[in-house]
Amino acid sequence: MYKDLYQESRILSADPIELVQILYGHTLNMVKDARGYLAAGDIAARGRSISRALAAVGQLESTLDYEAGGTISQNLAKLYAYMRTRLLEGNIKQKDAPLAEVEGLLTTLYEAWLAIGPKAQATPVVDAMPVRSVWGEQFVGMAEPAQAWSA
Repeated sequence: MYKDLYQESRILSADPIELVQILYGHTLNMVKDARGYLAAGDIAARGRSISRALAAVGQLESTLDYEAGGTISQNLAKLYAYMRTRLLEGNIKQKDAPLAEVEGLLTTLYEAWLAIGPKAQATPVVDAMPVRSVWGEQFVGMAEPAQAWSA
């Protein structure tokens, strides 16, 4: 309960960079969870984690500002599309390698976002936990979809 309140408070008080960091952390945790559930043979939990990871990657893509971000935004959009493909492949084929690849890509991007700004360096990977928000369960623990950031 206290973790939920802390997480919700952290999201509501975060600046745009922190929101992107939180979203990357959440996405990374969902992929790690999916890999664990795959190894444990928990099909339903794996599917839920991959669905949440797919939603989070879609959210990351929706935050791209193509005017301000130019080529970087275009390349990130292609990378996000590739990650979605690999997540689906890992789920359908029940293989760890595609999920591990996405985890590696997300880790690299997450670490890059953590390197932005002094406030960001103290931000830990968020726990994969349900955080109730006013805008729905599909994006548990993520920044509000209406927000837009340049990547």
